[in-house]
Formats: sequence, C-alpha cells, structure tokens
Amino acid sequence: MTSTRHRHLALGIALALPAAVLAGCAAGEASPAASSDASEHDHDHDEHEEGGHGTEAATDTPRVALTYDGGIVVLDGTSLEQVADLPLDGFARLNPAGDERHVIVSAGDAFRVLDLGTWGEPHGNHSHFYTSDPAFTTTEFAANHPGHVVRHAGRTVLFNDGSGLVESFDPHDLADGEPETTTYTTPSPHHGVAVELENGDLLVTDGTEDSRSSVVVLDSARHEIARTDACPGVHGEAVAADEAVVVGCEDGVVVYAGGELTKVASPDAYGRIGNQAGSDESPVVLGDYKSDPDAELERPTRISLVDTASKQITVVDTGASYTFRSLGRGPHGEALVLGTDGSLRVIDPASGAITSTIAVIDAWTEPDDWQAPRPTLFVLDHTAYVTDPATKAVHAVDIESGEVYASTTLDVVPNELTGVSGLPG
Repeated sequence: MTSTRHRHLALGIALALPAAVLAGCAAGEASPAASSDASEHDHDHDEHEEGGHGTEAATDTPRVALTYDGGIVVLDGTSLEQVADLPLDGFARLNPAGDERHVIVSAGDAFRVLDLGTWGEPHGNHSHFYTSDPAFTTTEFAANHPGHVVRHAGRTVLFNDGSGLVESFDPHDLADGEPETTTYTTPSPHHGVAVELENGDLLVTDGTEDSRSSVVVLDSARHEIARTDACPGVHGEAVAADEAVVVGCEDGVVVYAGGELTKVASPDAYGRIGNQAGSDESPVVLGDYKSDPDAELERPTRISLVDTASKQITVVDTGASYTFRSLGRGPHGEALVLGTDGSLRVIDPASGAITSTIAVIDAWTEPDDWQAPRPTLFVLDHTAYVTDPATKAVHAVDIESGEVYASTTLDVVPNELTGVSGLPG
C-alpha cells in the first residue's frame, strides 16, 4: 500500500512536468550535478553501483534504519521491505545527519556516518532520484563519549561528552567524504548539547561531569554574548518557529529568542523537562514532564507544551505513560505522543487538546534500563513509524488519516529508530 504523501507526490509529478521535460530526462540520464561529482563520489563510496552514483528511481525513496543487538537493519520507508542488514557491535544511537540521505551512528568511540543509499538531486524545475546499497562510509568523527547530534539551519552539530568538543559541519558535504568542520570546546567536559543558529552564533550548555546548570550563547567568533546559570540539570534541546530554542531544566526550561535567554519555570517546584521535540510549523515545543524528584524511574503521564512566544508552560495529562522515545511532531506541527497503552496521541500544541488517538500496538511497560528496547516513535513527513520490540514489528501510520498503512515483522528485536526522506536536502 502507498502512503498518502507518495500518492500525492506521484500525482503532483505527473501534473507539474510537461512531456518535453520528462522526455529530456529519461531514466538513466545523469544530471549535470551527477556528472560533475561522479569521480569524487566514486572515490568515497566505491561500494555503490554505476560508478558510485547508484540506480535512478522514478521518485524519492524514503528509508528507515533500526538498531538491534548486533547491527542495523534498513527498510524501505513505504513498503517496509528490508533493504540491508549491516553488522555493528555494541549499543548504538541513531540520528538523521541533516541531508535526507545519511545517518549519524553514535557507537563506541566515534560518530560514524551511514549512507542509507537514497538521495535526490535538483535538475531545473524538478529533481532526479537515486538509490544504492546502504553502507557505512569512511567518514567518522572521533569521540570518547559521543553524545547529542543536533540539526538546524543547514548545519549539524556533534557534542563529545567526554571532551566537551563541539564539531559543526554542513551535512550535504558528507556525500563527498570528510566535511570541513568548525570546532569549539566547552570549559569542562559534560553531558551537553549545542545548536548552531542561522547567523553562525552557537548556543551551548556549560557544566561539569558532576553538575550542569548553564546555557551560553556565543557569537560567530565564539565570544560570549548571553548566559544564564538558572537551568539545573540542563538537558536536551529543540527549535521552534522563528528559531526559538528551548533547553530543558529540572525546574522548567530556558528559551532563547530575540537575542535573549529567558527562564520559564515549571508549575511544580520540581518539573523536569529533559526531552523535547520542536517544529518549524509551531511556536510550541513538546516536552516530557517529570515531577517526582525521588523516583528511581518515574513513568509520567503528563507532557509539557512550551509556548516560546508567550513564555508559558502548559502541562497536559495524556492518560497513559510514555518514554523519551515517545515524542514527535507531525507535518503541520502536531504534537505526537506514543503511550504505553499502545496508542499514538495527536495533540493540538496550541490548545493542548488530544485531537485523535490511534491504536497501533499492544500495551507495554517501560523497561528499567534506558538502553533496553522499547516501542519507539519516529516521524518522517506525514508518516509516523512505530516499533514493537515484543513482536519484532514495525508499523507505518498515516498521521492525518490514522491509517496503519504498512507493517512488517523483523528477524531481530528493534531498538533505536530513525530515517531519511531521500529528497534533495
């Protein structure tokens, strides 16, 4: 079955492109961009077909990647058919690289680059699309404790928790091998996060291995221009509409907007917001919400909605607990929460109203170990992908219709989950 997005896309291509354009770009014709960089691409990705440029496809080909104990499985994002199974030892974390083709794999002592083998190249008033076998590239970024990966404004930022090294690069350069990076090192190593803004400024956390409570903004020359030390337990980030950045604290959040850092307090004395999901379509950031400072493992049912315009936090009870892998945003800014009752909730971020509840999997319980597999939500365009480790299943859900339009059963237990669209980045 084809997703709503792909049904609309196929119709749009047919209507938008005149016959002469289609005839002039017959299957197999290499675009000018493809011809100019073919030799470099072949040098860095010699495992790909057709001189390193892959096989031309009729349209974009989204792909999703899932970790398991022993490797990474890559699936077609529409049919959920398996495309590859790549061995990898140890626990790994996955993040889109930011170019809709590559994935950053945090494993061992490095950020490694995985090419999911799907991409698009602009050609006049349309694009050409290609696929190849997914494979790890030779590019990697050494890190003695690889941490957060943040994508924003055409830049990807890696945070090395073990050294405090912050590396930033243009993810589109990954197709040609090692990208040029800019670096900054925090005063002390810590579990931190950094965001590079459109103007080149850097928002970064500051702290130590034992304590962290500061958010700092540095200009393009990396001179401090703003700071707050009022964010105990600082963790996680998200960017909302108009480039408002939210950073989580144990008692609320810090919002950076209009050149100012503002602390926004939680309604509870202890109201920890440590995991967030933002959208360019909304000024509201979705976050988790924990209010029991003594809990060894709190299983909250409430989520937070941080309005970056009004600088207010609204707490909403979803009626079911969830985990840090349960949060996502829809194509129109919808707040999405996957509950332990197996249902995906679609929430209006402005009002906090639950607009629909989509049954996807059976009820489940959050495991005690944060690295252990648990149902995970990942959103790509109009599709919400949901894993079910108990049944080794993966489901694709059309967010707007609520239809579970594709499902598959794996041979392995899925853990981390991410994906790319295959569209021109």
